[in-house]
Amino acid sequence: MNLRGARAIYLFEMSRWGRTLLQSVVSPVISTSLYFVVFGAAIGSRIESIDGVSYGAFIVPGLIMLLLLNESTSNAAFGIYFPRFTGTIYEILSAPISPFEIILGYVGAAATKSVILGLIILATASLFVELNIQHPAIMLVFLILTAVSFSLFGFIIGIWADGFEKLQVIPLLVLTPLTFLGGTFYSISMLPPFWQTVTMFNPIIYLISGFRWSFYGISDVPVYTSLAMTMVFLIVCVGIIWWIFKTGYRMKA
Repeated sequence: MNLRGARAIYLFEMSRWGRTLLQSVVSPVISTSLYFVVFGAAIGSRIESIDGVSYGAFIVPGLIMLLLLNESTSNAAFGIYFPRFTGTIYEILSAPISPFEIILGYVGAAATKSVILGLIILATASLFVELNIQHPAIMLVFLILTAVSFSLFGFIIGIWADGFEKLQVIPLLVLTPLTFLGGTFYSISMLPPFWQTVTMFNPIIYLISGFRWSFYGISDVPVYTSLAMTMVFLIVCVGIIWWIFKTGYRMKA
């Protein structure tokens, strides 16, 4: 295993992230702070609590997950798409480095960025509301698993996309709406029975619910179901990437 090659890709991606800190870190923090001001203060003043948790604290896990899904997907997608766009992907493929090490470098960097951002948002949230994380170890497990899973998903999008506009199609038109409708700002128990059933077909509800359980011990679905769904998504993404490297889909053309 050529870990030196994976390390080189990883450090290159992290250094690129460091050169764009204003866009990569400051912008998400400001956006999330605005969510707290608008939803936590304006709407939260009209909603006393949900399942015994203040509304401002209740939305924290959902907001972190919203950021995590978008950042993981976008970082990984752009990370692998740019070498394809410039043609340097052929140098990587011809180097003495395996597909696993390529994935380790790109996906590892994207996941690292997302976890760091998630922790920064968590620290920012503590300035607005009082947080009490009941299960910090489970919280970190969900944070890391989600970051890795959606970084793998972003890697797939980066291979699939044949233009810069396609890089944002899935995050903007699919992930963001599903996250908003997946219990980010409310508990699905507040919905009519029909819409509760419909919401259960939204895969994001399992991620947010499990992550929220690690904070407050409350969830819309069992935490083990949330963990299982996250693992299933990760395994599916790994299978698709294996197929991509096996067939050379949009990698060697």
